[in-house]
Amino acid sequence: MTSEKEHIILQSEGLSIGYFSKKKPQVIASEISFNFSEGILISLVGANGIGKSTLLRTLSGMQKAIGGNVLIHDKQLRSYHPIELATLLSVVLTEAPTSKNLSVLEFVSLGRQPHTNWMGNLSVTDKEKVLRSLTQTDIVDLKHRHCFELSDGQMQRVAIARALAQDTSIILLDEPTTHLDLYHRANILKLLKKLAQDTRKTILFSTHEIDLAIQLSDQMILMTEQGTLIDAPKQLIKNGHFNDLFPADTIFFDSDTGRFTIKN
Repeated sequence: MTSEKEHIILQSEGLSIGYFSKKKPQVIASEISFNFSEGILISLVGANGIGKSTLLRTLSGMQKAIGGNVLIHDKQLRSYHPIELATLLSVVLTEAPTSKNLSVLEFVSLGRQPHTNWMGNLSVTDKEKVLRSLTQTDIVDLKHRHCFELSDGQMQRVAIARALAQDTSIILLDEPTTHLDLYHRANILKLLKKLAQDTRKTILFSTHEIDLAIQLSDQMILMTEQGTLIDAPKQLIKNGHFNDLFPADTIFFDSDTGRFTIKN
């Protein structure tokens, strides 16, 4: 029988995150520990400035941890060569891509770079994975359009398709619903939920859409001034942890509805 340990994809052990200065490390959050398995959707939530982007950058290897460990497939993140890491982990950033003159097909095909030969030529397998990612994100009909012609919602799907084409077991997304209206925010998060279930990838995204995240996430990372909590949404609600997110004199969390409400 395959043990549960073998299905753990992304781990952190006593992780401390922050910045290094000349005098001493500036710790933003510490003692972050979790074990995330394949095929789940994890949301990362918290107030502005609490350290969500710093945590994502640390988990992706873009930023060094101040303490503790990050492990991917039970191997320490810092021990991976960048090319090897790019076959295991893909990142979708908030910033608009600089290559908007590319067609959708060309942009998504860039996701295959870690897998291609030194000339960057796409094999039959590469092309199949690109087409599959376009199909999974429902943008096949956009493949010959230029990226600058797309709406924000369409471009976000294209960015996700590129990450899928990279064919990694982990996808990290930094606020994928920024600049989108309510319909498209819900649409993108529902897409991520479906992709986690269908592709068995471990998908972690930061968001301010806490109400939507509660409804769709399998696990949540909740960053507060008191510490970082990791659990299923229902358990976080049951334990009253969402009450710690914002000043109580302005916003309160209604555990019956699972939503935040403005105090009159």
